[in-house]
Amino acid sequence: MKKTFYFLVSLLVISALFNSCKKDEFDEALLYGKWRQGSLYYKYLSNGNGSTWDTKDAVTEDEAQPFTWTLVKSELRQIHIMTMGGNIPKTYTVTKLTASTLEYKDAVDGGRSYSFSKAD
Repeated sequence: MKKTFYFLVSLLVISALFNSCKKDEFDEALLYGKWRQGSLYYKYLSNGNGSTWDTKDAVTEDEAQPFTWTLVKSELRQIHIMTMGGNIPKTYTVTKLTASTLEYKDAVDGGRSYSFSKAD
């Protein structure tokens, strides 16, 4: 009886470990496209390039700030390319990514959360 109990507990622990690993991986293809949070937009292209703009600041998509991006498991890294030279790296932890929702936390800025809806 004890052997069966320990065997079942072991299976549950192993199953939980495998499931927790999968939760930290997101499908990069779901990120492609235009995302919106209020007046703030981010556009992710499949080639690792992107752009961001805020219509509140009277900035259009044509005037957007470019960036490059990578998504590895749940880590989203953006390198914003400044027009006057220099790059600004930003790192986020993706917490949710579906066909219509993108949520992540800033890995540096006190864990500030962002929530976007697909704008395409």
